[in-house]
Amino acid sequence: MKTCNKFFAELFGTFVLVFGGCGTALFGHAGFVGVSIAFGLTVVAMAYGIGHISGAHLNPAVSFGVWANGRMTLKEMLIYWVAQFVGAIIAGAILLCIWKATGVGATGVFASNGFGAEFQAATGNADYQAISCGGAFLVEALLTFVFLMVILGVTDSRHENGKFAGLAIGLTLTLIHLVSIPLTNTSVNPARSLGVALFSDCASWSAMGQVWLFIVAPLVGAALAGLAYKAITCEGKKCEK
Repeated sequence: MKTCNKFFAELFGTFVLVFGGCGTALFGHAGFVGVSIAFGLTVVAMAYGIGHISGAHLNPAVSFGVWANGRMTLKEMLIYWVAQFVGAIIAGAILLCIWKATGVGATGVFASNGFGAEFQAATGNADYQAISCGGAFLVEALLTFVFLMVILGVTDSRHENGKFAGLAIGLTLTLIHLVSIPLTNTSVNPARSLGVALFSDCASWSAMGQVWLFIVAPLVGAALAGLAYKAITCEGKKCEK
């Protein structure tokens, strides 16, 4: 498949992920469970819709983990990153336009990720927990690690039920959101985080001031998963009996 095809597939897929997932959080009044399902469904839809073109990474951390595992080149990963961040930012911008069209006013948190007491207060939702910076980093890195281990496993060429990969990945992302929305509003995806943080204008808390964690932590978790999966499956060499 041509590189330009993969680029536009990743741009479109990441756009749908952010628009669908964050749009549900902003406008759907669906609660934590509904938002979790929305993110999972967008991944399932894109996995079957564009997976045959680009693999439907939709997430810089996924591409980073795939690269760390040795399944893609550095150049290809960087192209994916550009597409994913652009797609996420376009989605955030369109969500902003829709938000402004409703006449609500300031965007506030705007489905951004965050941590700490200030973020909890900014959400106006007592169901969010005031997790520390270290705790948020652990949550995001660990859940991204789990996410990538599943992705690498179900997309392994040796897997006999690869046609169900999209469903497994989507369900895993749903579970991850159920666990971590009350803690960090769930990132595990640097593009998703930056795509909406750019348009948050909360007066008491800064989304851009904390977005670094939601870029770094997922990348750390993804890299560890890429290396760990290679080690436990002995990819690229014969296992010693």
